[in-house]
Amino acid sequence: MADRKSTEPSAESIARANRQRLAQEEGARAMADVARDAVAVRKNMERLRALRLAREAEHAASPQPAAPPAKKKKRETRLAK
Repeated sequence: MADRKSTEPSAESIARANRQRLAQEEGARAMADVARDAVAVRKNMERLRALRLAREAEHAASPQPAAPPAKKKKRETRLAK
């Protein structure tokens, strides 16, 4: 009269195991995608940094002409009527 569990898995437990396996595989793929995207972002940042540093070095090497001083405008004086 004791209820014993059968040694064969039920259909529900098989379906649950399949869902868990698929979720685990999908999670691993998602983590790989995130890691790959992070590498691509860092690579692009390094490329842009190199371009910026080269541009800044080029600007620093070439002397900048001094800007002429701005002319002051004369204010018109209004005559009182």
